[in-house]
Amino acid sequence: MAEFLQFAFSGLTVGAIYALIALGFTLIYNASDVINFAQGEFVMVSGMTAVFAAAAGIPLPLAALLAIVVTVLFGILLHRLAIEPARGASPVTLIIITIGASILMRGLAAVFFDKNFHSLPPLAGDTPLNLGGAAILPQSIIVLIGTGIIVTALWLFLNRTLMGKAMLATAANRLAARLVGIDTSAVIGISFVVSALIGAIGGLLATPITLTNYAIGTLLALKGFAAAMLGGMGSPIGAVAGGLLLGLLEAFGAGYLSSQYKDAIAFIVILAVLFAMPQGLFGRASIERV
Repeated sequence: MAEFLQFAFSGLTVGAIYALIALGFTLIYNASDVINFAQGEFVMVSGMTAVFAAAAGIPLPLAALLAIVVTVLFGILLHRLAIEPARGASPVTLIIITIGASILMRGLAAVFFDKNFHSLPPLAGDTPLNLGGAAILPQSIIVLIGTGIIVTALWLFLNRTLMGKAMLATAANRLAARLVGIDTSAVIGISFVVSALIGAIGGLLATPITLTNYAIGTLLALKGFAAAMLGGMGSPIGAVAGGLLLGLLEAFGAGYLSSQYKDAIAFIVILAVLFAMPQGLFGRASIERV
């Protein structure tokens, strides 16, 4: 039982990080139909910026704030310099653009930082807590609580603010949103900002546990994409459920089968969803935009 709980806690911790990345995919996809494969790089940029800022002597809270600002700036630049000029291009072209942006951000990180793995100090110490015979780090609890807060804040933003409702309207029908006076270009830009912000916070929460380096964003993006597909691309609830479920599948697969299969599970999930359930757990069977 203790072993089962250990795998479950580990899976939920990693799954919460995947859920945040999947939320970023979902936000941008709903607003613009773009699948942003640079989403994982937002997590990487945040973690690496915080690590090197702290190493330069900047207090950790300020280093974290700087990391968020830098990551959001990358999100704005991605929209302004890459996505907006290609407005009206085919989905495949936009996907290729985001992949190119991901490669560029990874290259810049290798040049300005380094290629080693780094970590941040945990926010609540490193003494494990014993729960049912399983050891859980305080940082894992912070990751889960932080993810819950972000999901709640995002729900309130989308349902209780004017900009959030404009994003929902744009996701539902972009042409109708323009006809009623919504600046859909600005809405898409805000979706990139919010997505980068979520990725930045995810990077700060994850780095004390999972470590970070210049190339980690690619794998995180693929796993976040798998989580978004599993939950249903375009569904925020599905993004969270898919991320947690993928994390649990990875943890139990690595624990009871072999750790060599850990990273392959995300690709198996993608293939399984494509063949058996293209709409995912919470997605709609078909989506038509007019």
